[in-house]
Amino acid sequence: MILTDKKEYEGRIERVLISKEEIDAKLREYGAVIDRDYAGKPLLLISILKGAFIFLGDLSRNITIPHEIGFMAAQSYFEGTSSSGQVNITLDIAQDISAYHVLIVEDIIDTGRTLKVIHGMLADRNPLSLKVITLLDKPERRKVEFNADYTLFTIPDHFVIGYGLDCGEYYRNLPYIAEYKE
Repeated sequence: MILTDKKEYEGRIERVLISKEEIDAKLREYGAVIDRDYAGKPLLLISILKGAFIFLGDLSRNITIPHEIGFMAAQSYFEGTSSSGQVNITLDIAQDISAYHVLIVEDIIDTGRTLKVIHGMLADRNPLSLKVITLLDKPERRKVEFNADYTLFTIPDHFVIGYGLDCGEYYRNLPYIAEYKE
């Protein structure tokens, strides 16, 4: 689906669930937590593309201790609004992570499948520690046992867009989290 009509685009936004101001406040809060938890440690933030890129950028700006950034990409949604159940790693981090405390930066934990696969891959590479921070958690949708170490917001089972999350590659640019109207 290619969207060019602004009215149709805006008509798919059901309602705002989490405002930009709420997100900004949580980023400041968790930036301070990460500063405290990782002070004096070699920290590597690994973002899961594409959805987490905005979250990573804003989180990184709220962390004041030295840290590096890496990227991975995984795909499980393809064109629809529900997970396919398959996880494809489309970009892997080439960096040796064994000398780092790794913090996976994820946009949303839904079924848990994608993050469980990525977490397992990275754990096999023997980082000094491995934790996960997620912007959003939807525990009602969990298909596998997996929980983040840091969760900014827990949300009900709605398909959400904005702040990096998309539907068919649209809506990532919204400065808030909204429910998508199908």
